[in-house]
Amino acid sequence: MVFNPTARQASLIKAVVFVLALVPLLRMVYLTLTGQLVEPLEFITRGTGDWTLYFLCFTLAVTPLRRLTKWNWLIKLRRMLGLYMFFYGCLHFMTFLWFDHFFDFAEMWKDVLKRPFITVGFIAFVLLIPLAVTSTNAMVRRLGGKRWQWLHRLIYVIAPLAILHFWWMKAGKHNFTQPIIYGTILGVLLLMRVYWARMKARAA
Repeated sequence: MVFNPTARQASLIKAVVFVLALVPLLRMVYLTLTGQLVEPLEFITRGTGDWTLYFLCFTLAVTPLRRLTKWNWLIKLRRMLGLYMFFYGCLHFMTFLWFDHFFDFAEMWKDVLKRPFITVGFIAFVLLIPLAVTSTNAMVRRLGGKRWQWLHRLIYVIAPLAILHFWWMKAGKHNFTQPIIYGTILGVLLLMRVYWARMKARAA
């Protein structure tokens, strides 16, 4: 059954998603301030990184879900989910810059160049910046639809870089379960796009 919410219902759904997306951050802040964490820095670093990946999956899942369910209104959530991905990515980067290096950019840069998993994560974060900057309707009009779409295809580069960053980070403890799960999910979401693109090309 196709669910087509009214304008009011769609606004309510967006508001609920907006609030729920802040819950992980509020939980991290609460546990840190109340002294319930043994390793607060590690908890915040891992937590913000995990939620960046979650929102990456949520963002890339919008189009497949919309096509499979015919719930076209889901597209209205994609921008917000993408911006939350960038938001948690920023927090993840800030924990690295602030707590690990105390805003010493020279030392941070040495770390970026020295450790491959940080290098890959840093590249993924830098590539996210133009996507966040051009997420507004005004930027879509300024760039033009086609150029905007080509720019935002950077997400297909960012996704494997994020998985590689996570994989190398977990490699030190030989714990690959989560990277495999995330990699499989993102792989399926990307392959679905490839399949639909080929079907469209054949039909044309």
